Amino acid sequence: MTRAVLHAGLQQIGVSLDGERQDHLIAYRDLLHKWNRSFNLTAVRDPDEMVVLHLLDSLAVLPYLDHADGLQAIDIGTGGGLPGIPLAIARPRQHWVLLDSNHKKGSFLRQVAAELRLPNVEVVVKRIEDFAPLPRLDLAISRAFSSLEAFVAAAMRVLKPVGRMFAMKGVPPHEEIESLRGRGYALEVIPIPVPGLDAQRCLISVECSPS
Repeated sequence: MTRAVLHAGLQQIGVSLDGERQDHLIAYRDLLHKWNRSFNLTAVRDPDEMVVLHLLDSLAVLPYLDHADGLQAIDIGTGGGLPGIPLAIARPRQHWVLLDSNHKKGSFLRQVAAELRLPNVEVVVKRIEDFAPLPRLDLAISRAFSSLEAFVAAAMRVLKPVGRMFAMKGVPPHEEIESLRGRGYALEVIPIPVPGLDAQRCLISVECSPS
């Protein structure tokens, strides 16, 4: 049932992944469920619900991100690896930095990268204020990193001048969006339907540099 739900959901969001990549996604879900008992990685306890609430919710943004090979991306405040691990599995030729200040979560992420053999995943256990990648990165994304304003401020520390920022949200935070718009940023709010999820989701795209 898990594989069928994942396969059908991927078709609905227009993402094509081979059987090996789908197996990796399910294996990640299994590790998340196993480690969650001790590390409290997610409030979602049911492994079937994780397929929709974590895997498909993360992958639903994929059609809106840059697909270029060699892309250098960062998931700020990744927690248990969401959305970074599913995106790194789906795009093995892109480099994904998973950043979180929690050491237990960092240990879990390193275990995932080792067990699933994900050489394109780099785990960084630091606060974003203490991370200074060289060269700077192309793309930043976050699923649960504080306010939109805080995410943009954090992302601009690590991105190239032409970099892009993507904040995953539920109901669009209109006041936060207007606050950034007033500073000259170019923003786009993209509704993101997640198969099997009866709740509102959106992706907020932000230009790295004010216009």
